[in-house]
Amino acid sequence: MKIEGIELIRVTMPLRNTFRTSFGTVHERDLLLVRVVTPAAEGWGECVAFGTPMYSSEYVAGAAEVLERFLGPRLLERGEVRAEEVAELLAPVRGHRMAKGALETAVLDAQLRARDESLGDYLGATRNRVPAGVSVGILDSVPELLDVVGGYLAEGYLRIKLKIAPGWDVEPVRAVRERFGDDILLQVDANAAYTLADARHLARLDDFGLLLVEQPLAEEQLRQHAELARLIRTPICLDESIVSAQGAADALALGACRIVNIKPGRVGGYLEARRVHDVCRAHGVAVWCGGMLETGIGRAANVALAGLPGFTVPGDTSGSARYYEHDLTEPFVLRDGHLDLPTGPGIGVTPDAAALAARTVASTWLTA
Repeated sequence: MKIEGIELIRVTMPLRNTFRTSFGTVHERDLLLVRVVTPAAEGWGECVAFGTPMYSSEYVAGAAEVLERFLGPRLLERGEVRAEEVAELLAPVRGHRMAKGALETAVLDAQLRARDESLGDYLGATRNRVPAGVSVGILDSVPELLDVVGGYLAEGYLRIKLKIAPGWDVEPVRAVRERFGDDILLQVDANAAYTLADARHLARLDDFGLLLVEQPLAEEQLRQHAELARLIRTPICLDESIVSAQGAADALALGACRIVNIKPGRVGGYLEARRVHDVCRAHGVAVWCGGMLETGIGRAANVALAGLPGFTVPGDTSGSARYYEHDLTEPFVLRDGHLDLPTGPGIGVTPDAAALAARTVASTWLTA
């Protein structure tokens, strides 16, 4: 498949509600979309890097630059390219997994559209809908938190994830359990806000029957996570630490986690995400699909991935209305706590031209 051109589109999307975590607060989503044009079809990918390098070392402006200067030209110079070759072709450029993942996804989308095959079918999805959870950011008060959680449960979300940080952890979790009972699926996400010295404090979360505590310690601290896993009963799930299938295998071998959050952008794309899934499934470890405040473009691909058989924990595949008043695509709508897998070719959605134009702040074309 010959790539005739690559368009890098910078988009700003206001969030319906401020989203606060241990590493910062997001009021609007600064996004980078990638469009790949071929003679047979065009494809779309979404780079999930944030506007600042706080969640990871990648950030939107840096991703745009590395795509324009290094990654895009490598593919354009190649001529004929298959999606399965993209990772190897881009490997000489170190790191930048989110940028690489967006470009690979756009190539894969075009490839699948050209042969009228859905991403879910290509990846090996075994379901036509997936259970949806929702991530609740840090709020100003416990009463506000209870109102928000109650609203999401009323909408039908099947799992609640609470963002936590030092000073906002045990008491909010206790309040949610006391208000809504032991039957709701509840987990917490620290985004690496703690240290091993906090083990005794984190062990207080054991009383609440949580599904998991996500990424309590720093990204590179696999050994410390393994030690923490011996000190608390709540299963540890890794997020930022898992950047590849090899990284997942190492974490499991060390006993650093019992559950894995798979974010395709973080591991470099959906093909590597499938390999992470396969490694975890071979070890009997549950996985779920994390979210990065994606538009419908990224959400469509995430939902397709979450249809694979190893995704046994509801993920952050929330409906579009959770984040955006008006999405760039047809909105994903929660039905009975689930989202339907797109059935069209490729990722199954395309951006609405008017919505995209209204939110675009910059665009760059790359040609051979």
